[in-house]
Amino acid sequence: MTPPPTATLFHDVRPFGAPPRDLIAVDGELVAEIPRGAVVERVDGAGRLALPTLVDAHVHPDKTSWGEPWHSRRPAHGIAEYVAGDVELARALPTPVAERALRLMSHAAAQGTRAMRAHADVAPAYGLSGIEGVAEAARKLAGIVDVELVAFPQHGVVRTPGVAELLAEAAASGLVTHIGGIDPAGFDADGGHGGDQLGTVFGLAEKHGLGLDIHLHDRGEQGLAPLRDIAARTRALGLRGRVNVGHAFAVASLPDRALDETADLLAESGVSLTTVALSPATILPFRRLAERGVPVGLGSDGVRDSWSPFGDADMLRRAWLAAWALEARLDEELEACFRLAADGGAELLGLPRSDLRPGSPADFMLVDGECLPQAVVDVPRRDLVVRAGRVVARDGHLV
Repeated sequence: MTPPPTATLFHDVRPFGAPPRDLIAVDGELVAEIPRGAVVERVDGAGRLALPTLVDAHVHPDKTSWGEPWHSRRPAHGIAEYVAGDVELARALPTPVAERALRLMSHAAAQGTRAMRAHADVAPAYGLSGIEGVAEAARKLAGIVDVELVAFPQHGVVRTPGVAELLAEAAASGLVTHIGGIDPAGFDADGGHGGDQLGTVFGLAEKHGLGLDIHLHDRGEQGLAPLRDIAARTRALGLRGRVNVGHAFAVASLPDRALDETADLLAESGVSLTTVALSPATILPFRRLAERGVPVGLGSDGVRDSWSPFGDADMLRRAWLAAWALEARLDEELEACFRLAADGGAELLGLPRSDLRPGSPADFMLVDGECLPQAVVDVPRRDLVVRAGRVVARDGHLV
């Protein structure tokens, strides 16, 4: 005989601040009613606010010193000096990448992150240890947080011998979903607009059926020229929907007409963007970009690494930071920052949107609060985190 279905009934919750009702999860999805004959597990929501869990579209778990002894950082000017600091910190930390990454990723999941795109450095200084460590952490969190893994050439493909070969090894390893890149016209310049780097990473992606996620910090034409090149290569290779550019600071400062033209080019090519809300000057105008058809996700970037002592991989707090950077005041502006963390990242990672309606994933969190805009401002404790209908965290800790 077929065993009866199991349903989890989350009683007395308020989706997005609506009047109290029940949410019912069966086989990882929300349903309208309990199936006949189902075995029912009941969870009391105690009138808490129910919100979708979030997606971290850009994070570096391999670099983190989260939970480690305090690391005092030295002044650094430019990517090369920050990269040298990465190596110094990695050598000083006593804990292996896999353990540090698992600690951080577990914390992120307990704060309501349901999925992330994780970048791990690939360079002669580390070999593939970063990739292997983050992959090991991801395996241990299977069913709790989905992880896409990017082989990221932080040290440059052109300027650092051996990186191209390590990228090829990573691409063939079966551990990564994406190949990365970094500032092909600035930091990793070849005298032109980064053709060698982009040719290498696009070639690996095409050969191994992988996506691309390229860091682009350069501003002005130095950042826009590679962006146009990336769009052209994406079209030529039929990689629509599989190429993302992180940071894209050059886009953040564009005037209206140039912004719309760039957005139209990216939308036509199927190139998405991610922002990490570092400052008012660098956060992407994600609402306008989305209106022009460009998917934009939000990420937490580095967390207590050699670049910065800040960060906590809490995507609700990152939505707060985006709202602060944009000087959000209106409810709709605050809600848009939350949606960037919930829906923008989900679109980038090809995940279904969690809207707390029947048929959507049973991925949500319960917090103390009146409404969604207030939750963005207050950043309340995550009292309960649910993944695929299963309670995975309580009071900010995995169960």
